[in-house]
Amino acid sequence: MQSIVDPMETEETDTPAENASDHAGTSAEGTFSGLKVMVIDDSKTIRRTAETLLKKAGCEVVTATDGFEALALIADGKPDIIFVDIMMPRLDGYQTCALIKNNQVFKKTPVVMLSSKDGLFDRARGRIVGSDQYLTKPFTRDELLGAIREHVHV
Repeated sequence: MQSIVDPMETEETDTPAENASDHAGTSAEGTFSGLKVMVIDDSKTIRRTAETLLKKAGCEVVTATDGFEALALIADGKPDIIFVDIMMPRLDGYQTCALIKNNQVFKKTPVVMLSSKDGLFDRARGRIVGSDQYLTKPFTRDELLGAIREHVHV
């Protein structure tokens, strides 16, 4: 499994994963056509890479650099699923997730936490604030699309 590291390596990174999903009988190209996805991460590399992979799968992607920027965009864009990094300046992922889940309009929107930490405490804290899943960075293309398949009914 190739990990997402550099958006410039996307073509090489995607090939083994695409082949693996083709063998499973499903191609990711266009699978999620029209699905609105938000990616919130202070890392430009993660945002750009996730955006590239998600757009290849047919998603409409909106990105934000932190929780404050994301909250304004969520109200306008009404995403179907949100991927949020835990460690961010100003408003971290836990706080952002809690605000989303405490909002009557968006509380049913799936939120997937992203983190370079894989500790039990971090996963538990994510669950406490209402996250639906936890992905450890660097994540793979299959993990990203798998989270969408699991939480969004398309």
